[in-house]
Amino acid sequence: LVQRQRDLAASLNTAGYVSGYRGSPLAGFDREMQRAGKYLRANHVVFHPGLNEDMAATAVWGTQQTGVFAGSRYDGVFSMWYGKGPGVDRTMDVIRHANAVGTNRHGGVLLLVGDDHGAVSSTLPHQSEHNLISAMVPLLSPGGVGEYIDYGLLGWAMSRYSGAWIGFKCQTEIVECTATVDVDPARLGIVTPELPLPADGLSLRWPDGPHAMERRIEHKMAAVHAFARANGIDRIVHGSGKARLGIVSTGKSWLDLLGALSALGIDERRAAELGIRLYKVGMVWPLEPEGLKAFSQGLEEILVVEEKRPVLEDQIKALLFNAPDRPRVFGKMDERGAPLLPSIGEISAVSVARAIVSRLGAPDAELGLHLKTIEAVAASGPGEVIALKRDPYF
Repeated sequence: LVQRQRDLAASLNTAGYVSGYRGSPLAGFDREMQRAGKYLRANHVVFHPGLNEDMAATAVWGTQQTGVFAGSRYDGVFSMWYGKGPGVDRTMDVIRHANAVGTNRHGGVLLLVGDDHGAVSSTLPHQSEHNLISAMVPLLSPGGVGEYIDYGLLGWAMSRYSGAWIGFKCQTEIVECTATVDVDPARLGIVTPELPLPADGLSLRWPDGPHAMERRIEHKMAAVHAFARANGIDRIVHGSGKARLGIVSTGKSWLDLLGALSALGIDERRAAELGIRLYKVGMVWPLEPEGLKAFSQGLEEILVVEEKRPVLEDQIKALLFNAPDRPRVFGKMDERGAPLLPSIGEISAVSVARAIVSRLGAPDAELGLHLKTIEAVAASGPGEVIALKRDPYF
C-alpha cells in the first residue's frame, strides 16, 4: 500500500501483485492479505495465492513483462513472492531465469523467503542464502518489524534500479512478532545512485539472449552495490573512533548481539572503553565492499555473528584478504579451530555474549560479573525442547 502511494506521488500509475504459497513462518500471510482485501483492491494490488511456489513465481515473472506488450494499463507492476525455505528449493529454476531476464523499470520484485532456522515447524532447519546466491539474487535481512517496511520499499527501489529480483529474509523470530510502526509514505528518502549504466539499461527486454543476460548480471551486481552504498543499508552503528574489535551482524542475529551487549552491560560508552565497533549489515549478499573496508580500518580483529553456515564471514574474508594490515576474522571458529559460534540450531544472546568475552581477552571485574550472571541464568533454563508430535488430521 505504501509503495502504491509513493508511486502516485511520483506521478507513476502502478499496480501491485502478490503470489506465493503459505508455510511457516509465513503461514498466516495469505490469511492477513485476504483480511485486507478491500484495502488492497482500492490501491490496485492483486493478491492471488499460487497452486504451488514455482507457479506463483512464474506468475510474478509475468508481471514484469507488461512493458513488452502494447495496451498495458499501468506504468509497471511491483510484485511480491512468498514461500518458506523448501519452497525456495523447488522454485530455483524459475528464480534463476527470471532474475537473469530482469524486471520492469517501474515494477520490481521482492522474494519473501521464510527461513525456519530452528525447525520450529519444519521437517528440517533451512537456510536460503546459498540457494539465492547461486542464482545471483541479492538478499536483504531486516533486523526488526519496523525494518520490514523500510527494507521492502528499498528492495523494490533496488529491483527497479538494478533490474534484479531482490530476496527478503523472513526469519521466524521476527516475522511472528508485532509492533507499532510509522507508515508515512514520505518518511523514507530513497537515493538513486549516480552510476554509469549500460546505454540500454538493466531492465527486462525482448528479444534477449543468454550471453547478454550473463553480462548484464555483472552490471546488476554493481548497481546493487551502488544502491546499497547510497542508501546506507549497511552502517556503522557506534564506535566510529579508535577500536580494536569490530562486530558484524545482521537480521535476527543482530537482535541476539544487542541482547548480549545489554546483558554484558556494554552500552555505547562502555563499548568505546573496550574498543568495540559495531557494523549492522542490511544486505547479506552481495556484501557492499566500500562500507566494510571503512568499518575495518584500524581494527585488530572482526567477530562475525550470524546463524547457520557462514555467509557474511566468508565474504568478509574474501574482501579483506588483500588489504594491507587486514584484521583477523572469526565467526564459527577461533584461531585454534575451536568452535566459537555454532553452525547448527540457533544462536542466542548467551552464546554471543560468550563469544564477545572470549575475543576481548581476560575480562575485567565488571565483565566477569555480568558473564557469571549470564551463565547462571543459562544453566537454570530448559534444555533442548523436544519437537511437537503432530498427528495427521485424518
